Amino acid sequence: MNSSTLIRNVRLLCPASGLDIVSDILLRDGRIAHLGAGAAAGQQILDGSGCWLMPAAIDLAARLREPGATQKASIASETEAALAAGVATLCMPPDTRPVADTAAVVDRIHAKAAQAGAARVRVLGALTQGLAGEALAELSALKAAGVVGVSNGQRPLANSLVARRALEYAQGLGLTVHVQAIDPALSNGGCAHEGAIATRLGLAPIPVAAEVAAIRQWISLVEDTGGRVHFGRLSSARGAELIESAQQRDLPVSADVAAHQLFLTDAALEGFNAQAHLLPPLRGEDDRQALRSAVARGVITAICSDHQPHEPDAKINPFPLTEPGASGVETLLPLAIRLVHEGLLTPLQMAERLVDGPARVLDLPLPIIELGASLPLVLIDPRKEWTLQAGELRSRGHNTPFAGWQFRGKALHSFV
Repeated sequence: MNSSTLIRNVRLLCPASGLDIVSDILLRDGRIAHLGAGAAAGQQILDGSGCWLMPAAIDLAARLREPGATQKASIASETEAALAAGVATLCMPPDTRPVADTAAVVDRIHAKAAQAGAARVRVLGALTQGLAGEALAELSALKAAGVVGVSNGQRPLANSLVARRALEYAQGLGLTVHVQAIDPALSNGGCAHEGAIATRLGLAPIPVAAEVAAIRQWISLVEDTGGRVHFGRLSSARGAELIESAQQRDLPVSADVAAHQLFLTDAALEGFNAQAHLLPPLRGEDDRQALRSAVARGVITAICSDHQPHEPDAKINPFPLTEPGASGVETLLPLAIRLVHEGLLTPLQMAERLVDGPARVLDLPLPIIELGASLPLVLIDPRKEWTLQAGELRSRGHNTPFAGWQFRGKALHSFV
């Protein structure tokens, strides 16, 4: 059965082509059938006045908890929640159980996602076997299985020689190495930003130096090998400075930041609030402002959710014993829209950080709004006011530090 939707007077945002105009658009059977005035009426007609239509977001870090932790969530539950929130592509880290270190595991994840039929799932393959940090995984087999990059997740590598060999191997295959920069010796099992709040609460600290030392080591290896590294979930001003310096020297490095780091600081830990237990930790106000500046200037080219759904029990122990992470895929777009309302980004720049920036990191084609194109789109009302209630999240994980926040802007509908 044919289906068609005509959206009138909507603001079209397409960072790949620089398109930012108010127009009519006709969608028929998953394709753009007409742009501009004079379109035939669709079976469904929507008034897009005041709304935005843009390619749906690509999330560079979303743990879907399957395989291995289905008490927390599933591929089906999280891809449905993502699509409803305007996120059409999710990139999964390899730290599933079993680890995504073989083609068989990658194929299994892809099959589950296809069966769910919601947001598309892309997989980062494991850099080392079992993420143990020692023997390299069969990266060529992982590439053949369709991984979009390789990573050791939050697990450390045995030493810098393993890191160098991994970078050389990945470079030969044209794969980007995704790094979450945390020096294990300096982080030393900590759970909070090293500062006055952690000291007062008696929480084991994770100094900024843990991020900085790891970034410096990887940049040094990039200088030697020319391998491409993407630094995920930056948390500090000094980390952003190192990325900017490397980019100015034309090194092949990129970076993203989790949306919550742009709005929260370690002050959210007051009262031992386990919903604010995150890794990397929420840092100080100077770091938050530096990260926002790096996003605005394009040093950080992507904003992700760092989606980590948990069951309620994971957040009810004493703070150091709770599991880090927040259910973030449904707040990714609303927080990005808030950056527009606050004047940090234009709507087109917001779309760039949610779509084209992530697509470039994953070597995906840039989605372009043009006649005949078939691409996931999201219709956004940037004026819609609503309050986040944790219990109303579609994700199985209701763990969010933004419960009770007032938002202005929300996805109305995803077209796929």
